[in-house]
Amino acid sequence: AGTSAAVLPADLAAPGGPRLLARSALESAGRIDLLVAGAGIGWAGPFASMPHDAIDGVLGVDLAATLHLVREVLPAMVAAGRGRVVLIGSVAGCVGVREEAVYSAAKAGVAAFAEALRQELRGTGVGVTLVVPGPVDTEFFARRGVPYRRAHPRPTSPETVARTVWEAVTRPRDEAYVPGWLTLPGRVRAVAPGLYRRLLHRFG
Repeated sequence: AGTSAAVLPADLAAPGGPRLLARSALESAGRIDLLVAGAGIGWAGPFASMPHDAIDGVLGVDLAATLHLVREVLPAMVAAGRGRVVLIGSVAGCVGVREEAVYSAAKAGVAAFAEALRQELRGTGVGVTLVVPGPVDTEFFARRGVPYRRAHPRPTSPETVARTVWEAVTRPRDEAYVPGWLTLPGRVRAVAPGLYRRLLHRFG
């Protein structure tokens, strides 16, 4: 509210899509201070029945497009000595969710990329934030063709995620979970992997 905006459409799944979007943004605004890489698609079902083109699609949008987009905007940020890259991960990338194997793998890749890139950018003035939400109440599940059926965690509103992103940028923070208690599964996995897997097998 109270700001202007320029809408710059681009298909991040298409070859050259990330480059087109980054160049359009630079031409429109003159600089990029903040990148929020949040594009993502899903697919649910047993991995053995997942079509090969669906595997490529999820990895292409959720992981490869994110990396290419960051690669396009990063040199200008480093040259300016300021900026922040926000990567939208998922709790699926932390715990691995059954029947969402490729989505989980893609988001785990985003998390590892965030950690590695953060180390590379130390001292440049450019920061990296990984935001890790649980399910979010958007059209994501309808578009993947399978509704969200789990009782817990309950879907979070997009406004809550957006607020968390902004707070993580302005503080700034390296990581933020939405809701905050989602840090718990990772901690249980680290200290008691056997218990963690028993809980995972039971609750998914």
